[in-house]
Amino acid sequence: MLSFLPTPIVFALSYALFIVNLLFWCLLFYAVLLLKIIFWYTPLRKYIMRVLTGIAECWVYGNNAIMALMIDLDWDIELPESLNKHESYLVTANHQSWVDIVVLQKALTGLVPFPRFFLKKELIKVPVLGIAWWGLDFPFMQRYSREYLEKYPEKRGQDVEATRRACAHFKHSPVTVINFFEGTRFSQAKHDKQGSPYQRLLKPKAGGAAFTLNAMDGAIRKLVDITIAYPTGYKQFGDLFANRVRKVVVRARVIDVSEAFCLGDYQNDAAFRREFQSWVTQLWEEKDRQLAELLSEGG
Repeated sequence: MLSFLPTPIVFALSYALFIVNLLFWCLLFYAVLLLKIIFWYTPLRKYIMRVLTGIAECWVYGNNAIMALMIDLDWDIELPESLNKHESYLVTANHQSWVDIVVLQKALTGLVPFPRFFLKKELIKVPVLGIAWWGLDFPFMQRYSREYLEKYPEKRGQDVEATRRACAHFKHSPVTVINFFEGTRFSQAKHDKQGSPYQRLLKPKAGGAAFTLNAMDGAIRKLVDITIAYPTGYKQFGDLFANRVRKVVVRARVIDVSEAFCLGDYQNDAAFRREFQSWVTQLWEEKDRQLAELLSEGG
């Protein structure tokens, strides 16, 4: 609507409105969060969580309204009709930039339980958002590298158990957990360094997906596999605010996850690890082909 304004003005207004929207809803969120802390061990907690989740959804809707007002953006989103707020889902997508988060929230909010991410423990220190993530019960996890575990073998398994405890309350209510299988944002340099066999994707880290499913202890039985394409090539936050991201294409499918994949021991069961890796590899081969098709058709 206001995308006709000069680019510097669109950029400044978009950025400012995103910040104002965040601060407005966070102030309200923090006020309700105090009630959650006060009534932590009472039946009221679950009702307060519903209010907090509703506030978070309003923040997302505010971001969507800002984009509609400031940015001339063509959304081409096709999602399965079976998605609903009464199921639990593991969501994955190809990861190209932080704009992917906005895209996923735009596509999924209101259709599935409010999406949550597995976050590194250090991210709780992020200004404004860190406490909000904690208040929404995002699982904060301490992951250890293979080198660290070789040096401190007594730490092996602690990250899984800590995350399992953090996810315990999700077993009794629907949840959506987002996990980027690539583990990091795509860049050509990372692609070349990995020697990735895919044209437009990094190698997926199957262990992260298995870890997530195992930590949820069988509560998640459906995978939402999402492919995101930016046909014009622009995909960074600066591009979004400057009105250069002109089109976003989103395609998704729902895949049933077997009980064996939900409960298998990826770390210690070699046969299960090979089977799970083969499954994820097949998903990624199909995603690479689909991404190429979307980019060729949607430019």
